[in-house]
Amino acid sequence: MTPKVANTARDLSSVPSKEKIPAQHAENVEREEEIEVPVKIEQTERKTGLRIDGDDFDHEHEPKMSIRRFMSLVAMALLWTGSQIPVYIFGSIPPYIYGDIGGVDRWVWFVLGNLLALAGVCPFVGSLSDIVGRRYVALLGASLLVIGTVVQTTAKDMNMFIAGSTIAGAAAGISELTALAVTSEMAPTRKRGAYVAVLIFTILPFIPSGIYAQLIAAHAGWRYNGIIVCVWNGAGLIVTALFYFPPPRVNSKGKTKREVLAEIDYVGGFLSISGMILFMAGMQWGGYQYAWNSAHVLVPLILGALIIVTFIFWEGWWAPHPMFPRRLKQDPRILSLTLLITFISGANFFSFLMFWPTQAFNVYGHDPVMVGLRVFPAGMAIMIGACITLWLLSVFRGRNKELMIAASCLMTAGVASLACATPHNMNKLWPLLILGGLGIGGIVVPASIITTIICPDDLIATVSALTLAVRVIGGSIGYCAYYNVFLSKFTGNAIKYIGGTMYAYGIKNETYIEEAITLTGAALLEEMKRIPGLANETVYEAVVAAGQLAYAESYKFVYLGSIAAGCVSIIAACFLGDINKYMDEHVAVVME
Repeated sequence: MTPKVANTARDLSSVPSKEKIPAQHAENVEREEEIEVPVKIEQTERKTGLRIDGDDFDHEHEPKMSIRRFMSLVAMALLWTGSQIPVYIFGSIPPYIYGDIGGVDRWVWFVLGNLLALAGVCPFVGSLSDIVGRRYVALLGASLLVIGTVVQTTAKDMNMFIAGSTIAGAAAGISELTALAVTSEMAPTRKRGAYVAVLIFTILPFIPSGIYAQLIAAHAGWRYNGIIVCVWNGAGLIVTALFYFPPPRVNSKGKTKREVLAEIDYVGGFLSISGMILFMAGMQWGGYQYAWNSAHVLVPLILGALIIVTFIFWEGWWAPHPMFPRRLKQDPRILSLTLLITFISGANFFSFLMFWPTQAFNVYGHDPVMVGLRVFPAGMAIMIGACITLWLLSVFRGRNKELMIAASCLMTAGVASLACATPHNMNKLWPLLILGGLGIGGIVVPASIITTIICPDDLIATVSALTLAVRVIGGSIGYCAYYNVFLSKFTGNAIKYIGGTMYAYGIKNETYIEEAITLTGAALLEEMKRIPGLANETVYEAVVAAGQLAYAESYKFVYLGSIAAGCVSIIAACFLGDINKYMDEHVAVVME
């Protein structure tokens, strides 16, 4: 009888004929020593459903907490939080920004530019991180976040602000995926959910960021918000540089720098970045700034789609070292369905994240404290939902199917129910915001961690980047679709309510009515008092109230549109397989 060891912590393609196994893993061995056992691992092991780790690290046992290990986790927490706060803070105060530097006709691109850059760089950077290592990629992300924020904070016009936001978006993608990958890598497989839950929880100080941003912008100036972002990410950069020194990547061990660089998929990186940016730019331009049948929309849309198709063929058949190795598909059903759920939840996440704060501002008043308080429950619920689901993944050692079904149902019901909002029923919306936030939080990050559990551990950053890119692409497409729906409805409702109110008060000049609608759309209400006839406080208040009603009647179609996407997510979750088998300590000795 020849013993053979079914050890899933090795890539089958690189297993030697003899393997050293820690004694605590072997049966009937108590002493801490290494024993050599003849190993025979057949290719049929791939069919047992167990994860093939593909690296040389022990992912089943938890190391003792040293100062360096603790500070490395702190560094990742700083990077994670730093990647989230630029959009949270600056996204809360657009009227203050374009009221100072102009650009009311294109301010939305500082959000879209951030998202496009994030989605564009993630796949390539994730693959690069798995090949060359995490440390320098993490330092690059933190550095670019500081640089991008400095450009935003010192911008003299909206174009410069958008450029800074784009740099910060690319950096945010690098920092977020690196933080998730490193934390997942440092945790034993069965505790990844709990580790990442603690990582996500570090965003807690910035959950009320809407209040901070509004108060700072109202009383000191919007540029002072940039100081918070710069200081936080600067701290992340310093702590990472001082304490995070990971061991060499197994993918580059024993190779020269030239050999490592030769394994980077430069062609795939160029195709993925250029294809996604062009396609998403065309999607965002269409119906917003240019007609769908215009060359400005069709050229980037078609060219981007062709490049993405070329990228798929390159990765599937031609690339010698593809960005997404075939080893990712160890459980293709769970992986594909989880990515589908991630895509759908991304669309609803961004509709929730981008539209509700503006609705809290446009429909219910501009008081900075009250705007922040209205946004607070949604942000807190997203964080709590993510932490609870991640923790339950570790407690139940799986049960991802049930957790994803529950989260998808909460997301669909909570977001869709916001369609009932009117200018007069804010008190009824608090539980709905919490419901939707819990559901969205229960999907957006846990789905990423599920993919790291079922895929090789030497490709954690690659699969994290894939999940993040899919989420952001889904969010961008969803935001584009929802924004076009919102814009089309707002135009008609603004004419009906604002124009009708002004007409009722005797203001029949079409130029004045058009100007009032434009200023309402830009949230520059005080400037409406300069329109002849609106200096009267009674008329002014009536027109403002009409604008709030026009907004409320338009936002509802965004939330109703999310129902279809939510239902697809629920159906996909019902067909997920369970990941319990990947979370046990699975080193077995079998006899042939």
